[in-house]
Order: sequence, then C-alpha cells, then structure tokens
Amino acid sequence: MSGKNFWLILIVNLLIVFSGVVRAADHAVVIMYHRFGEDRYPSTNTTMPQFESHLRELANGDYTVLPLIEITEKIAEGTPLPDKTVAITVDDAFISVYEKAWPRLREYGFPFTLFVATRSIDQGLDGYASWDQIREMQAAGVDIGSQTHTHPHLHRVTLEEAREEISISNERFLEELGLIPPLHAYPYGEYSPEIRDLMQEMGFMAAFGQNSGVVHDTVHAFEYPRFAFNENYGSVDRLKLAINSLPIPVTDITPESGVLTENPPLTGFTVLPGVEPLSRLSCFASGMGKVKTITLGRRIEVRLPQAFAGNRGRINCTMPDIVDGDETGRWRWLGRQFIKP
Repeated sequence: MSGKNFWLILIVNLLIVFSGVVRAADHAVVIMYHRFGEDRYPSTNTTMPQFESHLRELANGDYTVLPLIEITEKIAEGTPLPDKTVAITVDDAFISVYEKAWPRLREYGFPFTLFVATRSIDQGLDGYASWDQIREMQAAGVDIGSQTHTHPHLHRVTLEEAREEISISNERFLEELGLIPPLHAYPYGEYSPEIRDLMQEMGFMAAFGQNSGVVHDTVHAFEYPRFAFNENYGSVDRLKLAINSLPIPVTDITPESGVLTENPPLTGFTVLPGVEPLSRLSCFASGMGKVKTITLGRRIEVRLPQAFAGNRGRINCTMPDIVDGDETGRWRWLGRQFIKP
C-alpha cells in the first residue's frame, strides 16, 4: 500500500469515527399534543395544517423519531442516542388522536405514546376514544402510558388518594390492554416531590410534566420535561426551535417543589461545567417577559418582579449553544412550572 493511500484510508476512517461521536447524544426532546383539528378548544388543540407542517419537518429534517420508552431506557442505561432525537406524545386520548392524528402518524411511520386517564374511557365520554379504538392503536404499535384514573390535580390530593388513582388505573389497563404502562404523565403537568417519589415507588420507569425543556441524564427521571403545542404555540418555527434544543445541565435546583409556598418564588440553580458563557443565559417568566438573573460563579438566581397571576406560572431559561466561540444556531433550554396549592 502506498503512503498516499494509507493516509487517505486513515483520514476516511477517522472521519467516520468522529462523525459518530458528534452525532452521539445524551439527551432527547419530547413533544406533546392533546387535540387535533378540534377548533373549539384552541388552548389544547393543534390544527391539522399545523400538525402536518410538524410531520413534514420531522420527516425532512435531520431528526430521529424514536419511541418514548426506548429513549427513556437508553438514557437510564447511559446508552448514546442520535443527536436531534425526538419522541412524540399525546395526552388524554381524545377521539381526534384516533380519527385524525394517528392516520397521519402512521402514514409517516412515526411512533408515539398515548397517555390515558382510564375513567374517561370507562365512562364512554363524548369526545374520547373508546377502549376498542385504543386497543386497535396498541395492536398497531402505539405505546400506551398512564395518566391516572380520574385526571386530578395530583398536588391537591393525599398520597393515599394518589396511590388509589394509580392502582385503579393499573387494574383497568391490565383488564383492557393486558399490561401496566411503564411511563406516566402527570395530569396538567402538576406534581409535588411527594407525588414524584410515589410514582417511582409504584414502579413506573419515568414520569413526564408539561414544562419546556430537554430530557437529559442530569434531569430526575420522574421530572422529565416536554414541549407542549397548541394553536397559539404551534408554528413550525416553534417546533424547529424545540426539537433542535439542547439541555442546560443543572444541579441544586431551588425550591425543590414547584408547588408555591411563596409567590413570587425565589428560585435558582447551578449550571454544570461545560456550558459557556453564562453571561448569555436569560430567563423569562409567564406574563413578565425577561426577568432579572443574578450570577454567582456557576450559580444562577432568578428574581421575579411580581407574583404569578394564574394558577400556574412558568420560568424558561435559555442560552445560545456556542462551540469554539461560534453560535451553532441551536438553543439550550431549561424550564420549570410553578403551581398554586
């Protein structure tokens, strides 16, 4: 072999190796929907043109759409994921997921997880899928997740009541579908540390909220975030922003609970090394826009100018992803949801 050919082969092999390293990731983005083409409910609905634009972007862009359970398992194992890995989830099992969303997802070959609160299905409520329809989706490969029995505000029930919610729904899933779902979605994205720990105790693999952010190995597996979409926040540009997002890896988040004991909350976190520069990090709060941050070394303290007005409030912190001094065009993201008792 000539020296020229040797170096050519070596360079090609190195490019293959390093391209694999670049594409290996320890994070994924989970997106969530509720209703499809149900214009009467704009706060939870995604229009079909919006949804179609999302599917086209996922199909045509440099993304890997994987089942949520596979992502959860790989992050727990420390197994690398492809960069720009995305999971699709749908909450509440409204009839439009069966009639409108599932046919389009099936056409594109995209897996998704459907989170179900069992009482609505048991009662045959108008606007919800039936057990027969859920079984049909399950048989075709749709993963089913748990969302309690009655869909309560979990932080407002006792631990025993919450335990009963899960026990009843587990029984119903076993009776109707022959399985107990391994993943849970908190109704309304609401939970307390006690509820979080209960879900872990009851055998779930992970649980998901409705705060924006990136699923990452530094995030508690029972506090995984999801980007929620509806008519008002459903543009394809917002989807691109979300599914290209990277994590802001943090520790020492205060307060631990998102259930407000004071309003506004005094909240903060410590950013792990490797994410720079912290001077580019900004935080935004519901109804307040950009809010004050105080940087103490790697510690970020967020100070709100006023109380959250509604029953829920969110704080989202973002910063541009910068590599070797240049912005990559992607954004790092950390979100929290706060709820009134």
